[in-house]
Amino acid sequence: MNAVTTFSPPPSDVDVVLPCLNEAEALPWVLARVPAGWRALVVDNGSTDGSAELARALGATVVHEERRGFGAACHAGLLAATAEVVCFCDCDASLDPAQLVPFVREIRAGEADLVLGRRRPQSRGAWPAHARAGNLALARLLRRRTGLRLHDLGPLRAGRRVPLLGLGLTDRRSGYPLQMVVRAADAGWRIAEHDVPYLPRTGASKVTGTWRGTWQAVRDMSGVLKEPARVPVGGGRSRSSPRP
Repeated sequence: MNAVTTFSPPPSDVDVVLPCLNEAEALPWVLARVPAGWRALVVDNGSTDGSAELARALGATVVHEERRGFGAACHAGLLAATAEVVCFCDCDASLDPAQLVPFVREIRAGEADLVLGRRRPQSRGAWPAHARAGNLALARLLRRRTGLRLHDLGPLRAGRRVPLLGLGLTDRRSGYPLQMVVRAADAGWRIAEHDVPYLPRTGASKVTGTWRGTWQAVRDMSGVLKEPARVPVGGGRSRSSPRP
């Protein structure tokens, strides 16, 4: 069960969900890069390093999700969001939240329903070989399943809150990002992909830092690809349109 820490930030039409497990070292940089006027939703997934307290002190809204899992944290953030547009970004300083600005612009203009970041490593150690191999394998499986020619299933993304909730996402582990894409594709969403810089993460990776973690994620995601096609609650494609 998740709970939102009492906090009253200024109204925002963009919420940034930041799943967090022991990211105290990275939080200052990440939160400083969230665009002005946007709300940072740090979803603490059981941190023991004071991440939640630090995030709150830095002005973020803190959501507590007791159930462990990347998907559990992401979905808790989506449920806690109130803005029209919701973004997702890792909280380990490997991705810059400021890169989401053109993603949100594209969503608001009605040019896409879901915008994804294709990670481009900025150094040799930013993306281990085993993690790249797993990502490539999944991209190929995704193409077979949906026809989408995506290159990455990275966590940096943006979409409209209500349609995202309508996808009825159920995965609470590593398969959550892929399930979002698969169900959006099944619903006929326009999905865009753009290059973003990928930096060496701060601290140890919980998923892709080891072969075991990577292939556990691949196994979770392979299960998602076996799901039968479905139409989300509320209909098909996101009904977004340009602002006047």
